[in-house]
Amino acid sequence: DYVVVKMIPDNRLPPRHLHSVRTGKTFAVIKWESPYDSPDQDMLYAVAVKDLVRKTDKIYKVKSRNSTVEYTIKKLEPGGKYHVIVQLGNMSKESSMKINTVPLSAPDALKIITENDHILLFWKSLALKESNFNESRGYEIHMFDSLMNITAYLGNTTENFFKVSNLKMGHNYSFSVQARCLYGGQMCGEPATLLYDELGTGKDASATKSGQATDVAAIVVPVLFLLLVTLGIGFVVLYMRHRRLQNSFTAFANSHYSSRLGSAIFSSGDDLGDEDDEAPMITGFSDDVPMVIA
Repeated sequence: DYVVVKMIPDNRLPPRHLHSVRTGKTFAVIKWESPYDSPDQDMLYAVAVKDLVRKTDKIYKVKSRNSTVEYTIKKLEPGGKYHVIVQLGNMSKESSMKINTVPLSAPDALKIITENDHILLFWKSLALKESNFNESRGYEIHMFDSLMNITAYLGNTTENFFKVSNLKMGHNYSFSVQARCLYGGQMCGEPATLLYDELGTGKDASATKSGQATDVAAIVVPVLFLLLVTLGIGFVVLYMRHRRLQNSFTAFANSHYSSRLGSAIFSSGDDLGDEDDEAPMITGFSDDVPMVIA
């Protein structure tokens, strides 16, 4: 035997399993389940969004008969903090959660240019990749001194560069640039950080760069000298071989038969250049007798 029991829906129960599905810079997708399974009629939900930074409230109405409800909260601010409350329209028990939207990205291509008595920080405009960023908001710059273990706020600017002076010799610094924080420093962009250690040795940056150039020259100059010496030796060797080949050719040409003298003259390469009139000559050959040289 069995009996079927149908529970009476309790509209005083809170929505179940409220959670965030996806969060962006200006929106958040939330999901929850109805207070009871398989609603037999449309249920009206009130979604209250409290901005914890601006201290403002917004209420949205959502009507659905589904057991699972998904809703997208729009027009949020990057890096914002929100408290979301979902309950039935009759102000029943509520479910709540906190949401932090994604902050603005860090500026790209942060670099440092060293001048005589100061440095310049440069970076790309954040508006190039962030449609939600306005240049009038500006950037703020922080500096961390690792030797003193101190973080300092240097200021803000609406430009894409910032001048930093009064740096101390022997200190290492880290600079960070981010979209300017709003409303008491609670809505900030992601920082771009760069380490500046040119002064770590206690020397001026220009002196360091000239020292590096001197070290490179000390390596390159000897290598070039050795290459020149090697090329010179190679030319001398080639010249000597050319002279020997020329002398051998001369000796070969002089060893052939001379029609003016009516005789054949053989000479070795060692006797070239020696004018010895007493050297014997081979004679006795007739013009009509062929000469064979082995």
